[in-house]
Amino acid sequence: MGVDEEVDFQMPFLDSNYASASSSLSSTPALKRTGNEWTALAHIITAVIGSGVLSLGWSMAQLGWIAGPLTMLLFACVTLTSAFLLCNCYKSPDPETGPDKNGCYLDAVQKILGKRNARLCGIVVRINFIKVAIVYTITSAISIRAIQKSNCYHDQGHKATCGYGSTRYMVIFGLIQVIVSQTPDFQNMKWLSVVAEVMSFTYSIIGSALGLAKVIENGEIKGSIRGLPSSTAAEKVWLVAQALGDIAFAFPFSLIFLEVQDSLKAPPPEKITMKKVSIMAVCVTTFFNLSCGGFGYAAFGNSTPGNLLTEFGFYEPYWLVDFANACVVLHLVGGYQIFSQPLFADIERWFTRKFPESKFVHKNHSLKPLLKLPLRLNFMRLILRTAYVALITGIAVLFPYFNQVVGVSGAITFWPIVVYFPVEMYLTQKKIDSWKSKAIVLRVYTMVCLIVILYAFVGSIRGVIVARFR
Repeated sequence: MGVDEEVDFQMPFLDSNYASASSSLSSTPALKRTGNEWTALAHIITAVIGSGVLSLGWSMAQLGWIAGPLTMLLFACVTLTSAFLLCNCYKSPDPETGPDKNGCYLDAVQKILGKRNARLCGIVVRINFIKVAIVYTITSAISIRAIQKSNCYHDQGHKATCGYGSTRYMVIFGLIQVIVSQTPDFQNMKWLSVVAEVMSFTYSIIGSALGLAKVIENGEIKGSIRGLPSSTAAEKVWLVAQALGDIAFAFPFSLIFLEVQDSLKAPPPEKITMKKVSIMAVCVTTFFNLSCGGFGYAAFGNSTPGNLLTEFGFYEPYWLVDFANACVVLHLVGGYQIFSQPLFADIERWFTRKFPESKFVHKNHSLKPLLKLPLRLNFMRLILRTAYVALITGIAVLFPYFNQVVGVSGAITFWPIVVYFPVEMYLTQKKIDSWKSKAIVLRVYTMVCLIVILYAFVGSIRGVIVARFR
């Protein structure tokens, strides 16, 4: 990740899951850190706000007006707890004096917990790369399809049969990613990241505004205390589990936390600043998520769609729905690359070390004579990255289920990244004995969170299987 030597922290944040991409790259300390609490707050909010908000209305519908907001508040508390624990992990071996500074999450895990835990953390991070690429492929395809359906409904009426498949749009999105993936490295993609940031804010705000407008149009707040009724109690249990996974996808920012802290100027101590920032960030993002989820549920009640912008709770103004979905696609084109480029770099570094003399691996071929553009093509990069995009696209085509896949994505990495590693690093940093009351409380907290996330993960996996074979 590039960090400008003279200015504040420059990182292309996208949404809450960008965290994993940023943490995989080694952090180069800035010669001059100029960040403050407001720039740190902006980085975190920009990172959290994104595609996860589109499913929160559906999640609220499964949980109802009491359990829905309460669950979001509990996830916010877990996120804030993680942030407070990570404040003590920026400096090591002493959390107050250092002298070492951990500029990214993986650095902190390795220095505090050792190489074995760092390897485990690295696996979790790489899983996150893959899962987010799959989610982004699915979401982009259904957003492109939604634009076509919106125009069809506008032209032929809201009761028209406007059926469009999603497979071809996934293939189109994959072809776009094959081309964009040939960008040699992350540093050449800052412009794409900036566009993605703007787009994520735009469609999230539009979704909330459309929900609010629908509530005003209805003249009532829909929904119930118990949430959406189900045919059986067992089905309700599984839908609640899936809703928890969707909420877990939308909240955390733990993996970017230390990189943001590394951007701050001192004095005051970075730890103090980040505690203030964490409180503000969790309050703002929780308010935003509650607004998106709440307005969506209040507008549609038991008919709340799984994705507010693509399943046609909103037909008009059709141009605004089209624009919001176009923003989703543009955001995810950039988001896909931000998560994929670190993984590409890892694989290609391995090939470079393994085959130091291979021209296939090392030689770049100029395309200027052919395309009249200053571009260079590497055959290894072309084949590896194309194969990766093809694999991701194939998985997305097999499991094109937005809410179910988002639930799996939210649950699969939440516990180790947001709960387990922060707790273990804090206990190690503070040298707290295992049988002290604080250690016992934190370990109980870890186990409770594990049970909840396992429930969400199993329910979301079941949702994917049921959707695939029904």
